Amino acid sequence: MSQLKTLSAASCRRSAQLFNLLAVASTLLAIALFSLGQVLPNKKLAFLPMAMSLPPIMIWLAASIFVYASIAHHPDPRVRHYNKWAGYRYYGLVGFMTIFANDMAQLPGGWWLVWGLFFAVLVPWALWDVWRAAREPWQDVTVEVAA
Repeated sequence: MSQLKTLSAASCRRSAQLFNLLAVASTLLAIALFSLGQVLPNKKLAFLPMAMSLPPIMIWLAASIFVYASIAHHPDPRVRHYNKWAGYRYYGLVGFMTIFANDMAQLPGGWWLVWGLFFAVLVPWALWDVWRAAREPWQDVTVEVAA
């Protein structure tokens, strides 16, 4: 026996925007914590800015797997499309930074260059997708749920 369940258009829109919004939020929090660590006066703790800025990225990286998986089989293909590209963008950038960030930090600009690149690649593109998802004509989706 099965029942029909309706997913509202607003719910579909929020699901399409969720991964991007949380990725932007974690990135902005990490950059803010890095900035705060840079202005602290104690130079004996040179690792402090990175120690402060990495936990939001690591926590979101772990949590994003659950968010991605929960949206990956959404009944609306447009929601899956936005989620897929948000995941490609975020996981690709984090993987790239994992490999090259330490070498990039040796260039002029140091860790500011690394965080600037992270911001420049992720935030505008993710916010563009959030805006595009908000502009789409979402409709209610009816799915059959096993009772």
